[in-house]
Amino acid sequence: MSFDRHLSRRSFLSFSALTAASALTGCASSANTVTSGDTTIIYRSPMRLFQSMGTSSVPSGAELAVMYGPVEDGGFLIPAVPYEQIDPRYYRQLVVDPTGQPPGTIVVDTPSRFLYLVQNGGMAMRYGVGIGREGFAWQGSGVIQWRQRWPRWKPPNEMVARQPELVKYSIENGGMEPGLKNPLGARALYIFSNGEDTLYRLHGNPDWRSIGKAVSSGCVRLLNQDIIDLYDRVPTKAPIVVWQ
Repeated sequence: MSFDRHLSRRSFLSFSALTAASALTGCASSANTVTSGDTTIIYRSPMRLFQSMGTSSVPSGAELAVMYGPVEDGGFLIPAVPYEQIDPRYYRQLVVDPTGQPPGTIVVDTPSRFLYLVQNGGMAMRYGVGIGREGFAWQGSGVIQWRQRWPRWKPPNEMVARQPELVKYSIENGGMEPGLKNPLGARALYIFSNGEDTLYRLHGNPDWRSIGKAVSSGCVRLLNQDIIDLYDRVPTKAPIVVWQ
């Protein structure tokens, strides 16, 4: 696909923010990828215009070693990420802002597997993400109503009914203890829209292999090192826009 370099900014920034398409079934992690027959992805956003023009700057090897090295946090030692095995476009990096949103806004471009945090001066911090089945179920605008360090994971009753082995982590049983194996990882950001919980989360991820992919379950997952960075930059009530 090619783009006219003189394409007006307004022509590709317009989109329709829809309300929740369906109720989510809760965030979880899985290394299994969804095949193309299970998920149809339509690229509606011309984010690739900026990628093709080379406006992003991939961090150096030394920077990456620090960014994705081991981290001691909250009493847990998060292991280093083998970033060499991840597509470089999904590394955390500062890029020209392609969203047109005000500074401080989070934008999730679901089809492109990118999350943007809009900065001042026409720039944005971009993170690579993995998208689970639940991550395709909601789009629109909202706010980060709640933020949690090392959250407990409480799969909803519908998920427990499908996977009885999860009953020990059910809401009634208090959920899964925080930790390196917890599907929500080191941080979780909870999205509300019109005062209602969307059940849509931005969260950490113990499996680096899922970044840039559509996986069998979960919402929007970032590397644990990246969700910690995002958490430290984003206050409660920060605006968020999700594109499908």
